[in-house]
Amino acid sequence: MQSSASTVADYLASLPEDRRATISAIRDVILANLDSDFAEGMGYGMILYHVPHSVYPAGYHCKPSDPLPYIGLASQKNHLAIYMMSLYGDSDLLAWFTKEWKKTGKKLDMGKSCIRFKKLDGVALDVLGETIRRVPASEYIAKFEANLRGSGRDKSKSADAGKSSTKRAKPKQAAEARAKKTKGKSTGEQKSIAAKKATKAAGKKSAKKSSAKSK
Repeated sequence: MQSSASTVADYLASLPEDRRATISAIRDVILANLDSDFAEGMGYGMILYHVPHSVYPAGYHCKPSDPLPYIGLASQKNHLAIYMMSLYGDSDLLAWFTKEWKKTGKKLDMGKSCIRFKKLDGVALDVLGETIRRVPASEYIAKFEANLRGSGRDKSKSADAGKSSTKRAKPKQAAEARAKKTKGKSTGEQKSIAAKKATKAAGKKSAKKSSAKSK
C-alpha cells in the first residue's frame, strides 16, 4: 500500500495511532544504527533509507535517477514491513541474521528481503539494529557493485556457452540426420542412391562446362 506522502513526518501522521507507534519505534532503531552516509527520505511510497547521489552518483542501476535503496519501512494493507536490501545481496549476512533472529524465539516471516510483522513485539529489535550497524554505506556499495558485475559476467558466459554449443551441435545434427536417412536401407539400395547422386553431380558439372564453352 503506497503512500503519496512527500515527507516522513507526513507519512507517520497519516498512519493509525497503533501503527504509527510501531513504525516510529522501528525507525528509532534504524536511525540509531545507521551509517552517516545513508539518508532518510520517502521513496516507493514508504520511508526509505538510501545512499544519496552525493555519496554514490551512479544511483540505482534500475533507475539511475533514483538513489541506491538500502532499507524500506512501510505500513502495508495487512501487515507492516521492513525491506532489508543488504540481506538480499549478501548470503553470509543473511545466514547470520536468520540464525540470530531465531535465537530470540520470535517468528521470522521473510521473503527475499522483506520482513513482515504485525506488532512491535514480533520484531527482534536488537538483531535488526546490529544488522544495520554491520553494513556501512561503503561496504554496501562495494557489495552491490560486486553482485552487479557478477550477474553481468554470468549472463555473458551463459550466452557465449549457448552460442558455441549451438555451433558445435549443427554439424553433429546434420550427420545424424544423414545417418537416419540411410539406416534400414539394404546395401543394394544404398549403392543405387549413391550412383544416382554421382550421375546427378556429373550432369551438373557437364552442363557448367558446356555453358562456359558457348560463352
